[in-house]
Amino acid sequence: MGEYTAKDVAALRKETGAGMMDCKKALEETSGGLEEAKDWLRKKGLAGATKRAGRSADQGAIDVSVNGGVAALVELTAETDFVAKSEDFRGLVARLVAQVSANGDAGLAEQPFEGTTVGEYVTQAASRLGENVGIGRVVRYETTDGLVDSYKHIQNERGVIGVLVELSGVDASSAAALEVAHDVVLHIASAAPRYTTRSDVPADAIERERAVLTELTRNEGKPEASIEKIVEARLNSFYKDYVLEEQGFVKDPKVTVGSLVSGLGGAAAIKRFARVKIGEE
Repeated sequence: MGEYTAKDVAALRKETGAGMMDCKKALEETSGGLEEAKDWLRKKGLAGATKRAGRSADQGAIDVSVNGGVAALVELTAETDFVAKSEDFRGLVARLVAQVSANGDAGLAEQPFEGTTVGEYVTQAASRLGENVGIGRVVRYETTDGLVDSYKHIQNERGVIGVLVELSGVDASSAAALEVAHDVVLHIASAAPRYTTRSDVPADAIERERAVLTELTRNEGKPEASIEKIVEARLNSFYKDYVLEEQGFVKDPKVTVGSLVSGLGGAAAIKRFARVKIGEE
């Protein structure tokens, strides 16, 4: 029997939507491993919300910026939303985004910042605010052959989701390209893709998904001779769920995001994207 705590059960319930007793059983059967327990629940058809795969993290705030061909995103973590939504905290995140945009993200903690360094300033802010404050995820895109765009979703007075996207093979001054780029960042915020293209999905992730789907299909009582074909069809659904280019566009699900971008013509493509949400990794 695996060792686990009530906190482990709560975390598993939050991430899968499964019942408490099912979560306990899953942790027992998998020696307390969270990822293994998720797979066990899925194989049994008990996970009710498998897309909520983000793991619990601290509170905090996110800010984004676009300045010409440079897009930046900074997450600053805190212990409570009370601090995260404060004017002082949100102002610091905004200044850090400007710092990253202008100076890059390399060695961020050691960069000069307002009379000291970024790292030391954040430490001082933590002392002033009375909470454990830290720099979370930082992303910076700089393009020379396309355009970048960003989006920040605000909730409870601070940014809770930040998105950056880079389109390549497009004219940065094109109104049509700018409109599509903004549609794409809004889509990413809502649909939470994990990968840009099918080729970006790691081989081990595909094999893991195939193994889960194979056992799930077998447990559903499907004929053994049909299992492989059913699993491949379900894998296609996996790609449509998590691969950005293959997702149905939120404004028109009959159109894929990939076709939306390729409709700009030429070599237009999604080069990369980042999506950061407070409370998820």
